Amino acid sequence: MSSDVVASFLPDGASEVQYTKDKADFRNYADSKLQDRVSRTYEVQHTQMTYTYAQEKLKHFTTHGINMEMTIWEACEMLNAIVDESDPDVDTPQIHHLLQTAEAIRRAYPGEEWDWFHLTGLIHDLGKLLALPQVGLPQWAVVGDTFPVGCKFVEENVFSEFFAANPDNSDPRYNTVNGVYEPGCGLDKVTMSWGHDEYMYQVCLRNKATLPVQALYMIRFHSFYPWHRYGAYTHLLNDQDRDMLKWVLEFNKYDLYSKEDVAVDVATLKEYYTKLAHKYFPEKVKF
Repeated sequence: MSSDVVASFLPDGASEVQYTKDKADFRNYADSKLQDRVSRTYEVQHTQMTYTYAQEKLKHFTTHGINMEMTIWEACEMLNAIVDESDPDVDTPQIHHLLQTAEAIRRAYPGEEWDWFHLTGLIHDLGKLLALPQVGLPQWAVVGDTFPVGCKFVEENVFSEFFAANPDNSDPRYNTVNGVYEPGCGLDKVTMSWGHDEYMYQVCLRNKATLPVQALYMIRFHSFYPWHRYGAYTHLLNDQDRDMLKWVLEFNKYDLYSKEDVAVDVATLKEYYTKLAHKYFPEKVKF
């Protein structure tokens, strides 16, 4: 990760988030109204997401992308066609979640000095373009919590019981604590389960986005709940990962707790976010 680091502190009084429902009701993987759909998505993902599969997808999409070129706002509009089948909290098109997250951050962190944070909220899930029919990836290879592959699956992953049928679970190269990695190697050297986080991070690099390193961590690891929520995989971290954790956690509050099944007035927000995107990205972005 090569972008500059912005101020290494979080401002006092800027971290309040307005919960859209009781905090305990978020990430309900036991008996939500969407339980069957969510469970099926994770079952397929956890049985088929192997180290080899993730490496192949990383190589392919880093090299070729999805062969689309458009503005950031046009990409957001394309997410009108996608409902995340791994999410137990909302059943609305993804563009509303993007704007809910961005606007929650904007309320807590007003001012131009934080506009990179607003934009990060808007774009963090744009990697879900991978789930468009014209791209062809199944949702299990795009959405959901992420986790390292190439080392032992841990119980801090949601639906961890489904890993029992994953071929890597019985492969001695990949089923030990460290697997193919050296302790303390850093997350940048770890292959994560393939999905929208890593893909959008690669889009930022390919287009030479000028976002700070905090934003890149938020984009790349916001779905890595086993780490940032449950404290797993700490043996793989380096000093930068540990320092960036507070920023990923800060982002997570607005990503998770702003979710609600209420449509956003998209038209009123278009001008602000279109101009903001052009500040940090080329006008036309290669996806």
